Amino acid sequence: MATVREGSKPVLLVVDVQVDVVKGAWDTTRIVGNVALAVERARSQGVPVIWVQHSDEELVKDSPEWQWVPELVPAASELLIHKNFNSSFEQTPLDQELAELGATHIVLAGCATNWCIRATAYGALERGYDLTLVKDAHTTKTMELGNGAKLDAETLVQDLNIAMTWLSYPGRKNATAKAQELKFADHKS
Repeated sequence: MATVREGSKPVLLVVDVQVDVVKGAWDTTRIVGNVALAVERARSQGVPVIWVQHSDEELVKDSPEWQWVPELVPAASELLIHKNFNSSFEQTPLDQELAELGATHIVLAGCATNWCIRATAYGALERGYDLTLVKDAHTTKTMELGNGAKLDAETLVQDLNIAMTWLSYPGRKNATAKAQELKFADHKS
């Protein structure tokens, strides 16, 4: 069993809202706007914002495609985590940085819903953090399955929103909230 984090100190985790990751994703303009709104709300409420940026063989570090979308600019004082795997926790200092902040509650937004957002959400819960998925601030691309079938991006987003509403972990809370509704101080974001 995971060590359940005591307290109610939130952080906003913004994952992979990078040029190539959002290119061709579902409802990108609205989603990126909602990520920006979540960042603005966190900052205005004194909540740390942590930025997670992916790189691999296809998404080369420092390339134009690897950069943050122009609408999102991390502040110089905000923590940046680089990752090479779907989960923001795997082979990164994220867990250690969260411990240093005293964080107990992760509010999660970003890309891609069915890969890095899902892996990070489950990774957070499995490590004992409470989790709120910003249900209108994550997106992905439609998946072509090769046999003429496809998994629609909007359906993948809805699926993860439903999962994060109904999952149950002992001693932890998980939920979803719209970006406009985020109230970090009450821990029921």
